[in-house]
Amino acid sequence: MKKYIPQLTILLFISLFISCAQPRQNPRELTEEQLKIDEIIWNSTFTDLDGNEVSVQDYKGKVVLIDFWETWCGPCLQVFPAMDSLRKEYKDDFAVFAVNLQDGDTPEEVQAFMEEKGYDFNFLLDTNLIGPKVISFGIPFKIFVDPDGYLIQAEVGSRGTEGDYLKAKAIIEENKQS
Repeated sequence: MKKYIPQLTILLFISLFISCAQPRQNPRELTEEQLKIDEIIWNSTFTDLDGNEVSVQDYKGKVVLIDFWETWCGPCLQVFPAMDSLRKEYKDDFAVFAVNLQDGDTPEEVQAFMEEKGYDFNFLLDTNLIGPKVISFGIPFKIFVDPDGYLIQAEVGSRGTEGDYLKAKAIIEENKQS
């Protein structure tokens, strides 16, 4: 009997640990598709232009926009001036992940675009192929995440610079931490 005591102790400890672990529970009511996006994004990483991994979890405390785009996508580029304005306005509360899908762009083209435009974004590459797992219909595909890392909204398209600005500003105001 004595030889089983260490194994029983270990099993008891593991079961206690598992039973006390809190599952990640989103406070919002989401559709099945939204829950899928929420889980994928929470567990995803992207690669910056220096080769470093970046994740939403690194930006806890901020509203994060993950914007999947390509340099050839006119509507994608309409979103950027609005988001750049909001980054200046909400520097401590808002982050932008401009995630290039690399369907038609090389990392060098993304780097050149970033240098030319000077937007205050995290320019990232979709090296782990997250875009195909979450994008519905096309790009620009935008995912807004709250300061706790939960999905606020996922949408395709652009409302034009002013429309994107107003929509994103309302999301930031409603979700930023005081």
